[in-house]
Amino acid sequence: MKHVSIIIPQGPIILSSVIGTYKVFSFVNSFMEMRGKKPVFDIHLVGLSKETDLYGGLFAVRPDSLVSEIKKTDLIMIPAFYGNPMEGIERNQDFVPWIVDQYKHGAEVASLCTGAFLLASTNLLKGKTCTTHWMAADIFRQAFPNIKLMPEKLIIDELGIYSSGGAYSFLNLVIYLVEKYCGRDVAVHCSKVMEIEIDRESQSPFVIFSGQKEHQDEPIKKAQIYIERNVGTKISVDQLSEMFSISRRNFERRFKKATANTPVEYLQRVKIEAAKKSLESGRENVNEVMYSVGYSDNKAFRNIFKKITGLSPLEYRNKYNREMAVAV
Repeated sequence: MKHVSIIIPQGPIILSSVIGTYKVFSFVNSFMEMRGKKPVFDIHLVGLSKETDLYGGLFAVRPDSLVSEIKKTDLIMIPAFYGNPMEGIERNQDFVPWIVDQYKHGAEVASLCTGAFLLASTNLLKGKTCTTHWMAADIFRQAFPNIKLMPEKLIIDELGIYSSGGAYSFLNLVIYLVEKYCGRDVAVHCSKVMEIEIDRESQSPFVIFSGQKEHQDEPIKKAQIYIERNVGTKISVDQLSEMFSISRRNFERRFKKATANTPVEYLQRVKIEAAKKSLESGRENVNEVMYSVGYSDNKAFRNIFKKITGLSPLEYRNKYNREMAVAV
C-alpha cells in the first residue's frame, strides 16, 4: 500500500481540498476491494496538533497522526490555503523540514491550489516549474521570483513534485495520481462515478485578467490604466514610451518587471479580456467583437485568443454565453 499523508495545516485552509482528496483515494480503495484486490492507499491526516479549527470554529479537523509520528510516507498532499497564503506559510513552517526530509527519502509531494506557497517555501521547487490558482499568480511571483510559475497549466508533474491549478481543479490532480498509481481504467471509472472531468490540461479558460497593479512604478501603472481605458484603440509600445517620457528599452524593462508581462502581452491580454466579456454576455458575432477591441486581422485575433484562453473565440462564446449555449 502507498502511505498517503494529507497534511492539515494550522490556520485557514480550504476544507474541500482535504475532504475531496480523502474521498477520492478512499473511493479507489473501495473499488479495488470490490474487484477482489487489495486497497492501494493507506490514508492519514497529519497535523501539528490533534485538532485544527476552521471557518471560525464551525468545522474542525482531527488528524489521526502528528507529523512527528510519521517516520516514512510515500505521498504528501498539501491542501489549499484560504485567505493570505503568505500567512499560511508563517504558521506552518514546522511542516517544512519534515516535507524536505520525506522527499529526500523518496516521498512524492503534491500541492493543491494555493498549497503551492507552502511547497515553494521548502525550496524543493528551486529550478523547477509549478502552478497554482491564477488569482494568486502575482503574489506567488513576488514571493518566489526564482521559481517558474505557469498559471495556465492545470497540472505540473516534475521529478516527484506535483502542483495543481485553482479551486476544485485539485480533483484533476488527484485523478491524475490515481491513474499514475492504479492505471487508466481505475482513473476513468473513478472520474465517471465521481463526475470529475478527466484529462483537463489548462485553467486558461477560467482566468479573469484584472491587470497587475500591485507595484510601485507609477508611470507603468498609468500606462496600464491608459491601455485599459483605450481597448479599441491601436496602441504601440513606442507611443506608450513617448507618452511617459521613458526610452522604449527602459519602458519595456520596467513594464515587465512590474507586471510580469511585456507591454505587447499586456495589450493583448487587456483586449482579449474585453473580448471575452463581450462574447459572454453580448449578441455581437465574433467579427464584431474582434473589431470592437481593436483587431482587424481575423487570423491574428483567433490565434491570440486561443493562446490566452485555450479556446477559439467561437468555442468560448458557445461555452460561456447562455443564449448561445441554449441555441447550440
